Amino acid sequence: MLGPCSALALDVGQRRIGLAGCDALGLTVTPLPALLRGPFERDLRHLQALLQQRRVQALVIGLPLDDAQQPTRQALHCRRYGLRLGRALLAVGLNLPLAWVNEHSSSWAAAERFGLHGDRSGRLDSAAAMLLLEQWLADGPAAEPVVTATIASGQRPVVAPF
Repeated sequence: MLGPCSALALDVGQRRIGLAGCDALGLTVTPLPALLRGPFERDLRHLQALLQQRRVQALVIGLPLDDAQQPTRQALHCRRYGLRLGRALLAVGLNLPLAWVNEHSSSWAAAERFGLHGDRSGRLDSAAAMLLLEQWLADGPAAEPVVTATIASGQRPVVAPF
């Protein structure tokens, strides 16, 4: 269990990564401009700069589980991306724990809450990331070190219900 800390939530999609951050006390959650996906190394540079600028202490990654709480194909992609990101950050000296949150219906919920139906600008992606981060904070922040997350990657992820 982590105490209050600055965290960055990622809603990993095929085209964009929605981003949201919270302050060091975990009180204020803010959507950030979505990252248009490119080569992993470019994404990594962008995220690394953002992590350092915001003094992030934990990463929260959304996993779209199905109605039966089972990982979807996209959930497996998101988990691989999160683990790859965590390991790449670890290699450059940023040892950030990872947390996994069920993002089932988060885009729909964000579209409803913020009136973003049909948005293709990335605002919807970041609004969904904001909901993920709010959920993680409400559930009592917990994250696991990248090494542990990597070892356990073959197991079903433990995630907070959305």
